[in-house]
Amino acid sequence: MRIVLMVIRLFFQVPYMVLRIWGYGLYKDKFAHHAEAFSYIKKATVKANRAGRVEIKAAGIENLPNENGFVMFCNHQGLFDVLVFLQSCPKPFSFIAKKEVKNTILLKQVIKALGAYAMDREDLRQSMGVINAVTADVKNGKNFLIFPEGTRAPEPNTMIEFKGGSFKSATKAKCPIVPCALVDAYKPFDEKGVKPVIVKVKYLPALYYDDYKDMKTVEIAELVKSKIETAINDML
Repeated sequence: MRIVLMVIRLFFQVPYMVLRIWGYGLYKDKFAHHAEAFSYIKKATVKANRAGRVEIKAAGIENLPNENGFVMFCNHQGLFDVLVFLQSCPKPFSFIAKKEVKNTILLKQVIKALGAYAMDREDLRQSMGVINAVTADVKNGKNFLIFPEGTRAPEPNTMIEFKGGSFKSATKAKCPIVPCALVDAYKPFDEKGVKPVIVKVKYLPALYYDDYKDMKTVEIAELVKSKIETAINDML
């Protein structure tokens, strides 16, 4: 219902938005146009969230590294999660999505426009290809958003196990890891009705390479999960 509300309230703008985002996906050198594409998608996201009566409250933005080439890791609550970051994150980023959503209308166009990746966790070769591609992008200064749970938790504002393999791109790139905590991000698209909702996101202090270089990926996953879990409980 909320998606319908967004479309109705932006009825005359939606076709142009879709075409514009689709156009960014046609560029062969997406890295060169990444900041431009992100800027437009960010503006479109702000309009869509406002039309859908969703307010984003962000905290800890000052914790983002000054230099690009970092990876944000966040708990996963649903399809709305990426929109939270598209509105609140001041720095351009891309993301890894699961293969099941790569053909979702508009999300498909956003994935192409931002040079994002769809991962098939059942295909080891394809997954390793994505990890290597993200590693290369991060080394070149591109930021990423990854959901290490792989799927949403069954209960609101809870988490399931973080997969250690999700952190391989960051460890191979030796880049900063930014834990991020989401609260109530499931509400906009998973709850019935269109009453106003507030979604909270908190960017936690980054872990730099020296902080985790002697840790295994499963240990990093446990540490990041613990930090996010604490932040969620505080936000609630």
